[in-house]
Amino acid sequence: MVENTDVVVIGGGYAGVMAANRLTQRGDLTVTLVNPRPDFVHRIRLHQLVGGSDTAVVAYRDVLAEGVRLVVDSVARIDAGDRRLALASGGALGYDYLVYAVGSGSADPGVPGAAESAYPIATLEDAQRLRPALDAAPATTAVTVVGAGPTGIETAAELAEQGRAVTLVCGGTLGPYLHARGRRSVAARLARLGVRVLDGPGAKVTAVTRDAVRLADGRELPSGLTIWTAGFGVPDLAVRSGLSTDALGRLLTDETLTSVDDVRIVAAGDSAAPSGLPLRMSCQAAIPLGARAADTVLSRIAGEQPSTLNQSFGAQCISLGRHAGIFQFANRSDVAVWFNIDGRLGAKLKEVVCKGVPNHLAHEAGRPGSYRLHLMPGGATRRRLLQAERGEAPAPADRVV
Repeated sequence: MVENTDVVVIGGGYAGVMAANRLTQRGDLTVTLVNPRPDFVHRIRLHQLVGGSDTAVVAYRDVLAEGVRLVVDSVARIDAGDRRLALASGGALGYDYLVYAVGSGSADPGVPGAAESAYPIATLEDAQRLRPALDAAPATTAVTVVGAGPTGIETAAELAEQGRAVTLVCGGTLGPYLHARGRRSVAARLARLGVRVLDGPGAKVTAVTRDAVRLADGRELPSGLTIWTAGFGVPDLAVRSGLSTDALGRLLTDETLTSVDDVRIVAAGDSAAPSGLPLRMSCQAAIPLGARAADTVLSRIAGEQPSTLNQSFGAQCISLGRHAGIFQFANRSDVAVWFNIDGRLGAKLKEVVCKGVPNHLAHEAGRPGSYRLHLMPGGATRRRLLQAERGEAPAPADRVV
């Protein structure tokens, strides 16, 4: 008689769905996905939900393998000793292996008034709260977007294209990931849309009120609606469960994505901190990490040594309204290079990526084990950093088997 193995995946985002789908390669596994929502959130379209051009939601039947059991609930605590999950509904789930893919959300702004007077946009619920507030605001309302990463840039452009009066407060550099050439292109597009961009050290927000934003240099900006996109945080489930985390709360793992505390727990996506050197929070990282996490679990079940992380990057794409965008190329170590594609072609490439992500998940659901991008050679920068860390770090403590 073949012994069945129970694998539970916590989190139904990009990493969790990829991991769950990939695990169905083996017929002797029971794969359960625990997620607080009944639908898949296509997070890279949340700015479009705010702008009204997309729902940012995909039915799980379109991306999740039929063999995966979906439990719509939240995990309150992980009991690693008993291999058991306490659910928010009061129920419980046992597991033999656990994939921790709880994702990320809005970070505590840490700025007076921001939590009360600004709208975050990091989750589906955040975006759904913001949308009616925008609809109720007159077209002349001054809108301030705080944060000049991809989400801030995309949200500012989306709303400005609709005729909104938008100020983008960078708190530093516009598009810090971008190459200088790409940054100039983005700045030019925002200027054409009428977005007022405030950058530099003086553009750091120090307070938010119901109708204004105050900056470090003393300026006070009228703001009838403030949108906060600066910074991401992760759920505190690992911390509450007594597992080792980094300062942000991401689960600490080795390079196979295995928890430093327990070889039965593997992490993926934004909530993972492999070797204390987490990757950039993005679907570009989450999907390969989900595949790698699944491969680690499958290797352990087979009694084999899991392969180590081999993450490769290639680009960052940002939409600049519905009619323009930028596809910023990067080297395999995720450092932007001089070459980019912008304008209408940049918008088309961004749309190809947005459509392609659910397709990757759906393809893995139909043909588990077919995804291969996580096997591409990665950049050398991470290897050098790890070598430097290993020269200083003490030997890891024994882990629970």
